[in-house]
Amino acid sequence: QVQLVESGGGLVQPGGSLRLSCAASGSIFSIYAMGWYRQAPGKQRELVATITSGGSTNYGDSVKGRFTIFRDNANNTVYLQMNSLKPEDTAVYYCNVRLVPAYGYWGQGTQVTVSS
Repeated sequence: QVQLVESGGGLVQPGGSLRLSCAASGSIFSIYAMGWYRQAPGKQRELVATITSGGSTNYGDSVKGRFTIFRDNANNTVYLQMNSLKPEDTAVYYCNVRLVPAYGYWGQGTQVTVSS
């Protein structure tokens, strides 16, 4: 019903920047919220950032001040600008789209590796 295509992951040095994008397509009338989560090896999936259709944002404590989430409502696309990256940001990053508050769709994940 809903397809998510993520892009932008890769290898970056500490202190560097990356921008992730996630485009949603399919049976979409409206989107309640879009966001990013991440999962590092041996750890649980955690919130990175979310943004509602009205523009309200929420960030995980570990990324506040370094990451910025924004969206293009016309194209059902959400972006994650990641600055001042640290090795502990290394993880698989997953896009999440909720058409209604209680249910979300997940992307396939994109690897972000921060290493010198």
